[in-house]
Amino acid sequence: MAVGSFSAGLSGLNANATYLSVIGNNLANINTVGFKASSVNFVDLVSQQVGGGSANPMQVGLGVTTGSISPVFSQGAPQSTREATNVALQGSGFFVVSQGNGNAYTRDGSFSFNSEGKLVTSDGLAVQGWTQADPITGAIVTTGQLGDITVPPGVLRPPVATTQFSTLSNLSAKAAVGDTFTTAVQMYDALGTSHVVTITYTKTGPGAWNFEATVPGEDVTGGTAGTPFQIGSGSVAFDANGVLTNVTSAGVAGAPQDIQFTTPAWSNGAAASTLNWDLVDADGKLALTGYDAASATSSKTQNGSAAGMVDNISILPDGTIQATFGAGQTVAVGKIAIANFNNPKGLMKLGSNRYGESQAAGIPNIGEAGTGGRGTLIGSALEQSNVDIAQEFTQMILAQRGYQANSKTITVSDELLVDTLQLKR
Repeated sequence: MAVGSFSAGLSGLNANATYLSVIGNNLANINTVGFKASSVNFVDLVSQQVGGGSANPMQVGLGVTTGSISPVFSQGAPQSTREATNVALQGSGFFVVSQGNGNAYTRDGSFSFNSEGKLVTSDGLAVQGWTQADPITGAIVTTGQLGDITVPPGVLRPPVATTQFSTLSNLSAKAAVGDTFTTAVQMYDALGTSHVVTITYTKTGPGAWNFEATVPGEDVTGGTAGTPFQIGSGSVAFDANGVLTNVTSAGVAGAPQDIQFTTPAWSNGAAASTLNWDLVDADGKLALTGYDAASATSSKTQNGSAAGMVDNISILPDGTIQATFGAGQTVAVGKIAIANFNNPKGLMKLGSNRYGESQAAGIPNIGEAGTGGRGTLIGSALEQSNVDIAQEFTQMILAQRGYQANSKTITVSDELLVDTLQLKR
């Protein structure tokens, strides 16, 4: 009698025992943040040829083995935590954390700040991203090397001097010659002191306006208290459709373009400021119009800020860490990096909710959240485990029945072998 049924049954016991181990691990991690359940696939072992006169191959299988154990990267449900430093990843990708000798990757966004102000995981690994800000726009530059994200809470943040401002205004086409319209923008000097730049428009004819930019005289050296100090002047002109067509100022004449103003040194000791009045934005949109509507300013922006203590942070969908300080001032202080892989199932599990690179996974594609197929972030939330209890219990029953069936194969084979041995008695 062939004893192949013993080895086939034994392979079935081993395979289903492995299946039960995976199911048990899935259930054990049902409340693990960012955990991804694993699935098991079985494959049959090579069969042996038993001969015979059949036109088709006559083969007997030699059992079963585990073909693959793969994580299932379906989305886990985000859950609000009310912790500003917690973040859930919605979609594909992984957070990047430094292990000292290389990077690891995780879906667990239970981050916090350590004593040095570094954003770290629950076991102290530094979260990777970018912290260098563009001096003009204030946006975080993401083209450089990754580094630790550091936002020391409670530390006095230095002021940022205003270098650029914009006012989105309409100058009424029905205004009479000599009518004026005024708009003011708050700006900051190098010491963080606020000043008001006032732009006064005076109509000189159809579609034609003069403008004068001033600051309070008492704010600058050489100025007179109570008397506006002029830092620039010029004129603008609109066509018959109310579109800005001509700008004239010191060093500027012709098509719409930005205008630069320079102040004297400030009376508080701050250095002189050079201000760029943004009349044409990066998309070519003009900041001034001359339509038949009331003269009004609908939007004002400037890139400076006063000194202040960072007292709160929030994480935006693109991974930007936005700090609040002072009287409601906000500024981007960092951006969390997201990595994606061609084959995330090929990543190596390292424990502690982390994955490591492998040749099967491919090269990490690191960039901003929401770009290049990477998911977006949800601040003050955590991604829960994607383990489905009902499915795991169902699979547990199947694995148990499979184990029992294979044990019966071994029992019956043993009984047949006993009967065979008794033939000689």
